Amino acid sequence: MRRFLLTLLLLVLVLSTGAGLFGRVVYGRLTDPFKGYTAAEQFVDLPPGSSTAEIGRRLVAGGVVRDAVIFRVAVWWTGAARRLKAGEYRFDGPLTAPQVVEKIARGEVFVRLITFPEGHTVLEMAKIWESKGFGPAPAFVEAARQAALVTDLDPAARDLEGYLFPDTYALPRGTSAATLVETMVHRFRANFGPDLQRAAAAQGMSVRQAVTMASLVEKETAKGDERPVVAAVYRNRSKIGMPMQADPTVIYALAKAGRYDGNIHKADLQFDSPYNTYRYPGLPPGPIASPGRASLDAAVHPAAVDFLYFVSRNDGSHVFARTLDEHNRNVRRFQVLFFREQRLRGQSAPGAGRR
Repeated sequence: MRRFLLTLLLLVLVLSTGAGLFGRVVYGRLTDPFKGYTAAEQFVDLPPGSSTAEIGRRLVAGGVVRDAVIFRVAVWWTGAARRLKAGEYRFDGPLTAPQVVEKIARGEVFVRLITFPEGHTVLEMAKIWESKGFGPAPAFVEAARQAALVTDLDPAARDLEGYLFPDTYALPRGTSAATLVETMVHRFRANFGPDLQRAAAAQGMSVRQAVTMASLVEKETAKGDERPVVAAVYRNRSKIGMPMQADPTVIYALAKAGRYDGNIHKADLQFDSPYNTYRYPGLPPGPIASPGRASLDAAVHPAAVDFLYFVSRNDGSHVFARTLDEHNRNVRRFQVLFFREQRLRGQSAPGAGRR
């Protein structure tokens, strides 16, 4: 009996010692930062619906964690089994297994940012898309022909000019131009919602007319307090049958024809295009750029002013006038005399225009 008890005691000691050693080994492997890939960075894609075991296999294959057992222990250790999120993850250095699990539980999916400023056309946006390495510009232009995305808002739309909301977008790797375009239209809808649509209707404007007006406002001024005033100028001209005579529409017409060289020449004002508001009355047939929220708001909430003209002060702001005589005086002061003085000083002046 005594021999049996001694043997049992020795067995318990051996097992406890072995368990302790095993535990220390596991804990050491669990908390030891690991990097099993040789490249500077490693991407691991975790498809939606992946099981914990599948996620572990992909991480092991990518050299992000040592082995599947350590990954399962890390999942148990962190209690994150139900919080693991699908997506593509980027790893660029040694991490412990729990750190890898927490990164995936937080959903730190790898994304790249792309910014489209207000007032850009589809062609200009396409160049940004290409310059940032997301894909070829023609692919973006082709995606922007999905007019069906706004048919309910604008049955006359033939493309998405004006409806791709300017903003910064966070895109996973491999995002297609078509997917981004859909997202941009969705964001446009969020910014030109029922409130602005009702305001447009109250002004007697369709969605297309409101967005077109907003695009003119966006191209004319970047100053928030001027946007409703610029919108009022064009509304006032429309009411009395006066041509819009908006230089940005001439630029847009020339650019569509591949004829814009960075300057508007006197002969360009007679360029035959329905977008040329020097030749054709009323608004152009559609938006000439993508307006931001402030310009959309200004287009349907124009200021209560009776101005008909405005001219650049050459500092980003404009001076407004009610009569042609007043406007001509402003043109002389802020255009003729200003540029004459600049030439005498041998200085180059910023681009300016009169309306």
